[in-house]
Amino acid sequence: MSLAHTAAEYMLSDALLPSYRGPRLKGLRLELPLDRMVKFVAVGFPLLLMSLAFAQEFSSGSPISCFSPSNFSVRQAAYVDSSCWDSLVHHKQDEQGQYQTKSLWPHKALPYSLLALAVVMYLPALLWQYAAVPALSSDLLFIISELDKSYNRSIRLVQHMVKIRQKSSDPHIFWDELEKARKERYFEFPLLERYLACKQRSHSLVATYLLRNTLLLLITSATFLYLGHFHLDVFFQEEFSCSIKRGFLSNEAHVPDLITCRLTLLSVFQTVSLSSVAVYTLLVPVILYNLTRLCRWDKRLLSIYELLPAFDLLSRKMLGCPINDLNVILLFLRANISELISFSWLSVVCVLKDTTSQKHNIDTVVDFMTLLAGLEPSKPKHLTHRVCEEHP
Repeated sequence: MSLAHTAAEYMLSDALLPSYRGPRLKGLRLELPLDRMVKFVAVGFPLLLMSLAFAQEFSSGSPISCFSPSNFSVRQAAYVDSSCWDSLVHHKQDEQGQYQTKSLWPHKALPYSLLALAVVMYLPALLWQYAAVPALSSDLLFIISELDKSYNRSIRLVQHMVKIRQKSSDPHIFWDELEKARKERYFEFPLLERYLACKQRSHSLVATYLLRNTLLLLITSATFLYLGHFHLDVFFQEEFSCSIKRGFLSNEAHVPDLITCRLTLLSVFQTVSLSSVAVYTLLVPVILYNLTRLCRWDKRLLSIYELLPAFDLLSRKMLGCPINDLNVILLFLRANISELISFSWLSVVCVLKDTTSQKHNIDTVVDFMTLLAGLEPSKPKHLTHRVCEEHP
């Protein structure tokens, strides 16, 4: 065996990918990076605010401070604070002398509303986890495995071609067989391409993804409505008039009709309201961007894998409307690009292909690796001329 053939054999052996993947594929990312960021912010932010609200309440003591009459004892003043916090109703006298009441319950419900918001914001992620992740993980495992296997099959095919060329005494027979194999498409393994084409007619993953982001938008809109309707109404009210003349105190003459109270945690309430509006307003463009990604194909990823035999979704113009499961799978393939070992090799081949003088003869990785191994990607011209001379 010549030194050139040995070098070609070593080069092709090094180009093969390891066949055993082991537990590496267990680390598949089944959430897109932006989706994970939206989930952490949408769920974690209200939980953070809830913990801060509870901590502030425990550290500062009573959330209200009522100005009880001077003849009230300490226990009576504490009762006034407790009673007014339990009712949390503002009494206001109108022009006719009638008392009108306004509930200030959003102050009391603040930590619990934040907890409810966090739970509701987690529901879209929970829907995705149970409705889409099992099928998506199965698809990704199969596609990643087949892409790497298809690359390996191409390299092994070139190895086999080099061995046949070495053993062939007549180069005409070798090139005739090679051209026949290409014409009959023996080098192509269309299982993966057909599977991906079938995914264009499936819409379960994309429907779940659209539902997840639509629910996030609806919940965010409901949050804005809640904050605007309930929080804005009591946003600037620091003091309120409380009535404790009820029950056994209703006939007590020494008890005033109204007692003025002050909300000591109004600044916390305002900070939570404003920060919630700001954060969820910033999340809306991110959610909309996630939805718009379904309206276009990731053609760069597809163009790289066009170098594989029988993977010509782009060149055959097989891509239609991008709102289908195939587009979702391509987004997750891009997110799991570190698991696609063949992607880096094919990216290098794609760059080097454009620098060769025979790039017009290179359609697939088989052609390029054949050229690197010392074989012509197509039948040499001197053999073609010789055949024409022998068979005029």
